[in-house]
Amino acid sequence: MKRTISIKLETTDEQGQKLGSLRETFLSACNAIVPSVMEHRCWNRVALHNLVYSAIRSSSSLGSQMVCNAIFAVCKAYKNRLISKGEAIPRITFHKNRSVHFDKRTYSIKGDRLSLYTLEGRLSVKMRMGPFQRDYFLRGIPKEAELVYSRGSWYFNLVVELPDPLSTEKSLLFGVDLGENALAATSSGLIFNGNSIRYERDKFLGKRRRLQSNGSQSAKQLLKKISGRESRRMKQINHTVSKAIIKEAIRQGAGSIVLEDLINIRKRIRGGKRMRTRLHRWAFRQLQTFIHYKAESQGLQVLYVNPAYSSQLCSLCGALGQRLKHHFTCLCGNQQHSDWNASRNLCRFVSSLDNTTCAVNRTQGGSSNSRRG
Repeated sequence: MKRTISIKLETTDEQGQKLGSLRETFLSACNAIVPSVMEHRCWNRVALHNLVYSAIRSSSSLGSQMVCNAIFAVCKAYKNRLISKGEAIPRITFHKNRSVHFDKRTYSIKGDRLSLYTLEGRLSVKMRMGPFQRDYFLRGIPKEAELVYSRGSWYFNLVVELPDPLSTEKSLLFGVDLGENALAATSSGLIFNGNSIRYERDKFLGKRRRLQSNGSQSAKQLLKKISGRESRRMKQINHTVSKAIIKEAIRQGAGSIVLEDLINIRKRIRGGKRMRTRLHRWAFRQLQTFIHYKAESQGLQVLYVNPAYSSQLCSLCGALGQRLKHHFTCLCGNQQHSDWNASRNLCRFVSSLDNTTCAVNRTQGGSSNSRRG
């Protein structure tokens, strides 16, 4: 099990300049690699290394291992894009907000000191760890890392490998349906309302648009000041919701959490400009990621299923029902919150294969006339 801890570095002005020069050179090397990726349609690390290493090594002041790290960073960026077979290769630009990748050959840790590769030799920097980071660091094995510059400070995002927790032997399934109006709905009947969150996001979007259309110097300064505020707010909400979901799954005695397989969902989005804008800013993948790693830390298994027809089928009889906004009805008499019904269908899709059961609200016995939120 791997976790990432963010360690703040206490750098002097001179050390900050050296790290800044390294970042600029590293990102330039990444941008020089991108055309080869597009031309040869190649983001396999070994194959790309054979294509570009010699050229980048001779044209860049980076050391040999940092060139390898630049190749790795480019490959990772393209793999994260999930490019389909017939799709055109996009050009990824490595801006200043990108990180610098380090492996065990380009950094070392001794006590509270971090030794980093730079263009001018090794640089020793003091690390500032809180109790949370120090606990993970002492229990885990350090792996790769990313050097990040944010709001005037340097951070070393270190991946540590921790012992895997003991997996639970419980077979009960716990479904989680994600959405925009209802941020998440669980098969036990717990529903997280997303209306207030959507309102906040629309306010952020409206404010950015007004400032961008203004174009004055003060507007640009304010844009820079509020940059990232929406993403930080959504990250905090997703952490809160994912913690509550895991807590509910444990309370229900579940052994597995069932999530929707939402790969390439952005490419399938249809609707007007306003709808597309809202849904493209929906941090569904981040929430799924938080649920996944928090579940694994508790020994819970995470399953992904195709969500097709999960909102249209009855979770009790399996027949096509009728959905009107948040209300789902079926001829068999089933009446539920539509997202709750969808979350129970996710469990049903899995249980039909392995005869497991779904975690439902025990106080309601699996039937369904009330809502929780």
